[in-house]
Amino acid sequence: MGIASVERIFNQAKPFLGVIFMQFGSAGNSIIAKNALNNGMDQHVLVVYRYAIATLFISPFALVLDRKIRPKMTLSVFMKILLLALLEPTLDQNLYYTGMKYTTATFAIAMCNILPAFAFFMAWICRLEKVSLRKIHSLLKILGTIVTVGGAMLMTLVTGPMLPLPWTQVHNAQQGALSSAITKQDPLKGAMFMGIGCLCWSGFIILQAITLKSYPAPLSLTAWICCMGAIEGTVFALAIEKGSAAGWFIFHSYSKLAAPLYSGIISSAVAYYIQGVVMRTKGPVFVTAFNPLSMVIVAILSSFVLSEILYLGRVIGAIVIVVGLYLFLWGKSKDQSSTNMAATADTGEKEMTVLDELNQDAVVMDVTSKVTSDQSV
Repeated sequence: MGIASVERIFNQAKPFLGVIFMQFGSAGNSIIAKNALNNGMDQHVLVVYRYAIATLFISPFALVLDRKIRPKMTLSVFMKILLLALLEPTLDQNLYYTGMKYTTATFAIAMCNILPAFAFFMAWICRLEKVSLRKIHSLLKILGTIVTVGGAMLMTLVTGPMLPLPWTQVHNAQQGALSSAITKQDPLKGAMFMGIGCLCWSGFIILQAITLKSYPAPLSLTAWICCMGAIEGTVFALAIEKGSAAGWFIFHSYSKLAAPLYSGIISSAVAYYIQGVVMRTKGPVFVTAFNPLSMVIVAILSSFVLSEILYLGRVIGAIVIVVGLYLFLWGKSKDQSSTNMAATADTGEKEMTVLDELNQDAVVMDVTSKVTSDQSV
């Protein structure tokens, strides 16, 4: 096998390696953030430090790489950036981490799989997504949305028996500590927080797509969102904490310091870049299709690292969410295929029209040349 073949295989594998890295990064973020929250870190402070670190990390890249394509900032774009920062860094992340406090890392990452369905529903309302009840791919998207939401409700309301995994067999003292911690959990309240957070995240995705049309500089837009998110998150945290300074000192704890560093660099800055690169070549459906992988990783790692207990009802609910997700993605891929075929057919018709016109011009020129030669004779 030559160097050219190896390079070709590596180029074909890069999108897969990129999205798998993203899913491992997302899984690691859930584990590290949940560990920090279990150790007493304030979720609102975590959001502020996360986006402050993300801003410091991504801003140099935005300044250098976007210097030739960065458009002029206008008031309209800036107002959209403020709203984007409010929807995702401020509201969604605060709601997500608050919901995680009431549940487990596995539960939280499983709830994130309802995002594509929510985004589709909001895009449908905003008329950014075309839906025809006469077409099978539209019905698949609607069915996938219903199944996904149903799975989230099942996972929230039904617990079921505990799954006796070999590595979760602990001593009696640890069992007591775990049972006391479990009594403090409130899956219904946690699911409510994370569900509202997913709605905010869906609105963020829709508004981001609209904003990129008038401000087509992804790195710069990401830096602005992180910066404004850190500022708005600080105001939000100060209002919630009512001036309490104790939660802001995190440098004495490695677990509390690791959470914003990891989430800011890996889950915000690096993940945004990889996602943008992969979406250029494979599209958003390809990226979203790998989301359940992080749920599987978190379910396994959290049982080791955090000693979390899995319940049958939540596992079944998570499986139903994944089924609904893939029904939606299947319909979405069929939708994109039909759109591409229509665009190809339209292009082919235009090319045939041009060829016909050229042939007609050639015939006219040939007749004209014959008439001219006959006249000269």
